[in-house]
Amino acid sequence: MQKLTALILTLFMTGCVFPGVYKINVQQGNIVTDEELTSLNAGMPRSQVHALLGTPLTINPVDLSREYYVYTFQRRGGDIREQRIIVYYDGDSFSHYEAKLLEETPAY
Repeated sequence: MQKLTALILTLFMTGCVFPGVYKINVQQGNIVTDEELTSLNAGMPRSQVHALLGTPLTINPVDLSREYYVYTFQRRGGDIREQRIIVYYDGDSFSHYEAKLLEETPAY
């Protein structure tokens, strides 16, 4: 009886630490390329910027002069890499942007 209990407990514990657990790649946010950013021109209306870059991830309701495009990527449970772009407006017209881009934008 004791051997059977020990065997069951051993099998149960080894099942909890199975080394072959599959972890997926996780990407979230807006994928914005350098080519898309270089096609932005000063004076473009906000709607045209949205058509080019997509909907911003974050809009500050107090200060509408900035929009944030953030992209994060995590490969199989590893480190999270982040790309951040801040688009500035003067009224409703595009002014300039600040960008911290990834070297490569990984995709599935």
